[in-house]
Amino acid sequence: MKKILCDKPHRWPNLIKIIGITPLTLLMLMSIAGAEPIDHGDHPLPNSNAINPIALVYRGPAGGPGLSEAAAALLKSDTNQNFNNDNVIYVGPKEKYSVQAGLRLPGVVLYVQPGGVGTLNQAYSKVKKDAPAIRNFVSNGGRYLGLCMGGYMVDNDPGYGLGLNTNQYIITQDAVVKTPVDTVIPVFWRETMRYMYFQDGPYFIPDSSGKGQIIIATYTNGLVSAMVQSYGNGKIGVSGMHPEALASWYEAYGLYDPDGLDAAQGHDLIDTLMQ
Repeated sequence: MKKILCDKPHRWPNLIKIIGITPLTLLMLMSIAGAEPIDHGDHPLPNSNAINPIALVYRGPAGGPGLSEAAAALLKSDTNQNFNNDNVIYVGPKEKYSVQAGLRLPGVVLYVQPGGVGTLNQAYSKVKKDAPAIRNFVSNGGRYLGLCMGGYMVDNDPGYGLGLNTNQYIITQDAVVKTPVDTVIPVFWRETMRYMYFQDGPYFIPDSSGKGQIIIATYTNGLVSAMVQSYGNGKIGVSGMHPEALASWYEAYGLYDPDGLDAAQGHDLIDTLMQ
């Protein structure tokens, strides 16, 4: 059973004690709102005739302060897609729509599971009831985007069971970071080295029998760090890093990214997923 501490921790006071996050950092985190052509195995999206296709972004107890908002901002900033303030909708137990109700809305083409906090078991227990609806949505042609904790959740041990196995990168041989602290790591994105925000994210284990697999990025030890693959008539896109990370995240932890923010990499992942 995988035990992880993923993404922006905020389960105070215990996590303050465990990993040394200061109350000031917590306040800063809580203020965050707001190649060659290949066969991608394209599938028609459900309700894809909508003028402004809807993207759902989970926001609730399986997430954390600012994480859902950063994922939504990444969607809206992708000029190749038609996501905006009107058609990016938060779903969750305290939102206007639950996850299951949101997935029934006409025009929904994408579901986003952002980063979370605590262990995978803890986070998944908050959304377990939504697993059948999410699998059905993707299998029928929808798209699933998972970032860090959302990437772990494509597995089935535990997770939504979307056809891709995952595990914890920091325990692997030659991992460049061995602790769950927020940091910046080098990865090969489309075979070009990039530095990206990382906090105890997963690596992905492609099955050679899987369809429509596109390896987008790898960690420096060769393990897969971002990819897209088919699930039923739909697709999943996942990243162990945080391409949605805002400048304030780096500032909160005193981190520096030598090649700047990574929204362009996030857009690449989204655009590949939505094809």
